Amino acid sequence: MQNIQFRKFHRKIAPIIFIPLFLTASTGMAHRLGRTWMGMPKDKAEILLNIHQGEFLGEGSVPIYVLSVGLGLIAMIFTGLSMLRLAQQKRKNNLKNQPLNARKVHQILAPILFLPLFLSASTGILYRLGKAWFGMPSEVSKFLLGIHQGTYFGPFGRTIYVALIGLGLIGMLITGINMTGIFRKKRAKPSEES
Repeated sequence: MQNIQFRKFHRKIAPIIFIPLFLTASTGMAHRLGRTWMGMPKDKAEILLNIHQGEFLGEGSVPIYVLSVGLGLIAMIFTGLSMLRLAQQKRKNNLKNQPLNARKVHQILAPILFLPLFLSASTGILYRLGKAWFGMPSEVSKFLLGIHQGTYFGPFGRTIYVALIGLGLIGMLITGINMTGIFRKKRAKPSEES
């Protein structure tokens, strides 16, 4: 019963959060790769960062946007992992015997990306809300942003980390939205002959 509730919630929120998460992942990744490896000018990189944070909705909306998208991602992570854990307990055939499809890729990526996505989302929320609403000291905000970006891996490692987590999230989004059936063509009903 609990698995059914998680599945329903997961499937309902997925289409709502798909576009904001896709924008956040792709622009965050493009910003980091552009600045580090492609010599992107700061003003052009700032445009990507503004999209990443939702500034296109207005500067006052940024904390609300970051909070909504971040909490949406965290909800997707926990409901998805709960479903995955329960499904694996019930399944007699293990994942290795299944053909490679969107569901299998999604189930493989989920446990791998759980911690990096959770850290990125939670520190992104804390960073943005702390700066906007709570007057967070710069040392704390720098620390949170460092975790959000994977700075502890060094300059080269940080870029790889951002690329992998961005591509991983995009992979999860694409395989997940594929499983919802939104893009499947509806079969035409056979016509009745009179």
